Amino acid sequence: MDRHIFRLTDDTGIMQHAKYGVPDPTKGYTTDDNARALIMAVMLFERYGEQRYLDLAYRYAAFMLNAQTAAGKFKNFMTYSRQFIEEEGSEDCFGRCIWALGRALGSDKLPPNIKQACRDMLAKALPNILSLKWLRAKAYSLIGLGYIADETKGLMASLAESLACQYERYRESEWCWFEDSLTYSNAILPWAMFVAYRYLQKPRYLEIAEESLAFLATVTFREEYFKPVGCNGWLVKGRPAAEFDEQPLEAGETVLAYLAAYDVTNNADYLTQARKAFAWYHGVNSQQLNLIDGESGGCYDGITENGLNLNQGAESIITYWIARLALENN
Repeated sequence: MDRHIFRLTDDTGIMQHAKYGVPDPTKGYTTDDNARALIMAVMLFERYGEQRYLDLAYRYAAFMLNAQTAAGKFKNFMTYSRQFIEEEGSEDCFGRCIWALGRALGSDKLPPNIKQACRDMLAKALPNILSLKWLRAKAYSLIGLGYIADETKGLMASLAESLACQYERYRESEWCWFEDSLTYSNAILPWAMFVAYRYLQKPRYLEIAEESLAFLATVTFREEYFKPVGCNGWLVKGRPAAEFDEQPLEAGETVLAYLAAYDVTNNADYLTQARKAFAWYHGVNSQQLNLIDGESGGCYDGITENGLNLNQGAESIITYWIARLALENN
């Protein structure tokens, strides 16, 4: 089942895209994908203890090491010829890197040498955190710092307060959200607030986390199955949600948000919702389509109004594995 991961990964890192089940070198690599792949590899190694998964973790960490700038930020897009095409990646990319580095440092299974490399990257990156402007970058960073909370509570408090203030600015009686639209990676925002509450113990953070997650569920669980906001138009306040495309990333991060809620509250309803979100991959979705290709081991890139997007890129299979392993740990 992991064979598509190895098929996508070469001696540089994990390739971004696939044409159907075939890796597509013309689209190159992203630090986004390699950071999340590091999380996946760490979790696979923790679960199964196999050297090949540890080798993947080294590969993805090396990609991140190469991507980091002198200022501690991260370049994102790399061509197949190993040339980065930008001087600096997005804030979202930076946040995902903080998530990955924190997750690696929080592992009790990784050997010290890879953890030290991750620690050095994180130390170089940390001075940039308080200048972040984008919501999701702050949320990813907060989640990553939670794995090493004893060392980072000051930064976590600043990020959590920023997210909480943003939520309170936009919240209305019928709109319990952090901005005036639902777009991509929505679930990481309440997830980050659950992390903030777990380590900072401010009741206000738990209230925001639960209220915003419940609001998101009114959109994504309108039926008995999970249906994410479609990426072709999203959901702007006061308008209907876009129906398609449904992307695997949204299901995976929703699983993680509900598991964080369960971890903090011990409310079994959250665990049930996590399982429902994961079932999206296996056909419990708007079109009763299985997103997992049993032959290739890949995950299709989404559900369109015409059926499956038959490409099987890195983000899809990585987010599937992270969600699956996290759920199996519960």
